[in-house]
Amino acid sequence: MSTQSALLKVMSDAARKAARGLNRDFGELAELQVSRKGAADYVSAADIKAEQVLFEALSKARPGYGFLGEERGLIEGTDKTHTWIVDPLDGTTNFLHAIPHFAINIALQREGVVVAAVTYNPITNELFWAEKGKGCFVNDKRLRVAARKHLDEAVLATGIPFLGHGQHAKFLKELHQISQRVAGVRRFGAAALDLAFVAAGRFDGFWERDLKPWDLAAGLLLVSEAGGKVTDLDGGEDVLGTGTVLASNLELHPLVLEKLKLAA
Repeated sequence: MSTQSALLKVMSDAARKAARGLNRDFGELAELQVSRKGAADYVSAADIKAEQVLFEALSKARPGYGFLGEERGLIEGTDKTHTWIVDPLDGTTNFLHAIPHFAINIALQREGVVVAAVTYNPITNELFWAEKGKGCFVNDKRLRVAARKHLDEAVLATGIPFLGHGQHAKFLKELHQISQRVAGVRRFGAAALDLAFVAAGRFDGFWERDLKPWDLAAGLLLVSEAGGKVTDLDGGEDVLGTGTVLASNLELHPLVLEKLKLAA
């Protein structure tokens, strides 16, 4: 049954509230095609505004919880066991170019473990959500990772390091190892949605380096609650610490990891 708990309802309501402003700004941006500098400033203002809405909504619903946001960093709460991990706009470059593929990401960490997650694409109105031990859903539909077992049938997603970020040479080696063995590699520009798409069985796997906790926290839970496996790129558990991730189903995970290690 896909009835949301009170906690999930709080998170979903906050995401939808922040989405209203982002939708409005996205519509204007698509019309404006503002000057280069102007567009970036506009998006950064949209980002900050969305995070403010999330911060206020979540703080009101759960006073005292800590808050780790992309814009404001870590705000310690009086309740040391709970922390919200929030990205108000994952896929900023897409947003800036009026590409309708971006998301609001909210995760709740309890004593260091992610226990609830929401990833919301306001344009498609797809709300991906999960609570530890209770499964993964999009809107009211239960999700499972794809059942493909062979790399030659698999479509994987990744992220390409951009200007001033990450290790291009390493990425190209990894891409070389993977792309010649799979049905396709996609790069959509929003890690939160890449992970949600793995949970939904649309992608068979996703790997990337140099990510932040707010890119990853919600998606980790979505994929594992959809029956998938998520590790860092060494095959370990410290995804949020290392900022590297491989998410896939149980069969493909070791196969992809082995190919990525060949690129090391």
